Amino acid sequence: MDSLTHVNGRALGSHGLVVPAIGLGCMGFSQAYGRANDNESIATIRRAVELGANLLDTAMSYGAGHNEELVGRAIDGRRNEVILATKFGIVRGKDRSVRIDGRPENVRGYCDDSLRRLGVDHIDLYYQHRIDPQVPVEETIGAMASLVSEGKVRYLGMSEATPDELARASAVHPITAVQCEWSLWWREVEDDVVRPPAGLASASSPTARSDAVSSRARFPSKDSEQTTSAAGIRVSLMPA
Repeated sequence: MDSLTHVNGRALGSHGLVVPAIGLGCMGFSQAYGRANDNESIATIRRAVELGANLLDTAMSYGAGHNEELVGRAIDGRRNEVILATKFGIVRGKDRSVRIDGRPENVRGYCDDSLRRLGVDHIDLYYQHRIDPQVPVEETIGAMASLVSEGKVRYLGMSEATPDELARASAVHPITAVQCEWSLWWREVEDDVVRPPAGLASASSPTARSDAVSSRARFPSKDSEQTTSAAGIRVSLMPA
């Protein structure tokens, strides 16, 4: 396939963000799926952008910052060609410990670190990667909203949030996207967060980490591409 430009853009949420139907999740370039070659990874990212899959999804936790640095190298000089999504809140220590941090006083610092690693002056879509059970979600989203006011972030998202958390968050600031694992093998999100037939979630691991990829794989028809969250926030289903 020489081009993906025939794939229609999708309105992600109802606040003006338009993304391609197919994006590139970059986590595997830094963790989880075996050793990767940075030069090959950068070439893959650039080729994806050339083909029209220019929504790039990363996170501060992927490779403990390595993934954001890698994406930054790949898009150097091409910032206007990509839609950049990253996340904060999962903190990986040098001792390989993992913790969740949604404290509002730390949000700006996490964002500034991501901007530095990515080599950009703003992030298009900034997610809270996981909800911190020790911090009211309203406080975390309030701190994220300040980043929008400052021009460091354009749109806000949440990852693996419940309908109640989405409703509480959206009362503080519009939530443009919700990212959930959603595939043929993992359907729990349909029980509460997403309900057909009409309008909000980006799907992570939509092909069940490659298990579902085959020449006979079928994707939703145009009429079933839209979904609705139980919280009433609108997004589009798309691979990420």
